[in-house]
Amino acid sequence: MGRIAHPTGRSGVTDCPCGVSRQQHSRNGEQAGCGVGKPLLSDAATTRHTPRNTVPGGVLHSGPFLGGTPARNSGRVDVSEPASISLGIATRYATALFELAKEGGALKALETDMAALTDALAVSPDLRAAIASPVVSREDQGKVIAAIGAKLGLSALLANTLALMSEKRRLFVLPQLLNNLADRIAAEKGEMTAEVTSATALSAAQAKTLAATLKASVGKTVKLKTTVDETLIGGLVVKLGSTMIDTSVKAKLAALQNAMKEVG
Repeated sequence: MGRIAHPTGRSGVTDCPCGVSRQQHSRNGEQAGCGVGKPLLSDAATTRHTPRNTVPGGVLHSGPFLGGTPARNSGRVDVSEPASISLGIATRYATALFELAKEGGALKALETDMAALTDALAVSPDLRAAIASPVVSREDQGKVIAAIGAKLGLSALLANTLALMSEKRRLFVLPQLLNNLADRIAAEKGEMTAEVTSATALSAAQAKTLAATLKASVGKTVKLKTTVDETLIGGLVVKLGSTMIDTSVKAKLAALQNAMKEVG
């Protein structure tokens, strides 16, 4: 019986990645170098080895080896990245964009472009679907984002970045990219951005009063990023940095309901 190595190769002695010695392979009528550790499908960032079969000695094999079922590639592009990976992608693009704009003295122009693109995403479900759908080809995504860029008059810096993201199938992180850039530009200007959700759209006077109140609280100029959520019924939900202020009627009703449960 040949000596069995730890599957990761950290202990024991073996001549084959699968953990079985060449002598044992020979006795079993197999070729050494059976291919374990070489998965059918691999990604540049992560590679997984899924056990399929066992052979004498308790060593696990995978894929088509010794009767295993090979994995199949559907041919589809999967853009349903985990949130943490999507955030990482968005951060890398945002960092590059911000640094290039800062070096070129174009932060103000970038901020204007960002506002226009953010508004376009907010009002167009079709645009949001086009950049997020895995069934839309990269060529079609490129055409859509190029047309939007031309219509909005985006700067060459942002337009070229969007074209690159389209080519790399990374447009689905665009909303996160814009949020990241907004935070960086606000920090550069000594400002903070408050995410404000209200049951109805705030009037200009209400927004001004809220911004002034928040500025008095944090000692910095506060820009408001507002959205409407009718399920709140009334009141506001304000997120400023790590602070969350929820004065919505929905939250008050939920608190009252919980209190009633405790009493009962």
